[in-house]
Amino acid sequence: MSKPEIWPLLEEETLQDCRIFNVVRARARSPRTGRPHDFYRIESVDWVNVVPLTPDDQVVMVRQFRHGSREVTLEIPGGMVDPGEEPAAAAARELLEETGYRAGDVVSLGRVSPNPALFDNRVHTFLATACTRVAEIANEGAEETRVELLARGELLERVRAGDVDHALVIAGLYWWELARGLPGARQDGGER
Repeated sequence: MSKPEIWPLLEEETLQDCRIFNVVRARARSPRTGRPHDFYRIESVDWVNVVPLTPDDQVVMVRQFRHGSREVTLEIPGGMVDPGEEPAAAAARELLEETGYRAGDVVSLGRVSPNPALFDNRVHTFLATACTRVAEIANEGAEETRVELLARGELLERVRAGDVDHALVIAGLYWWELARGLPGARQDGGER
């Protein structure tokens, strides 16, 4: 079976610069009909998620108000990758800023497209082990987080109960679950 063809790009126009993302109109030609069509894309930098584990096997979580859902959520730490920053460095930085915890080790678990129909970026997930509290939370601007420690064994039940319902957080936790079940996976959930 053949793959669908790539649609040739005819032109692009940035419609809105929203500081943390841009809305772009792209005109592309259908390889099947030859007709042009407009599509809309959100351009954003890559994001990171961090699954942080303390030495006593607790998961460091954050509670924060989310303006999209207008609710307080329970999530793993995460955020945007700054220009020129490596995703692993962004993961360590976001963990420290949002929780005051520093990781002993940061290991890549995988990456996903948040929604390839609309977004052009990726979400990188990392496992952070031997996390210890070394500072106060350093939220900047409009961000405000509170730390909540969950026993590792309690996490799955909190997801099932709907306490954790952020799709990208659940994807990050699934990367962690996959790493723990793979041959050659370390005991802490990272890959060798």
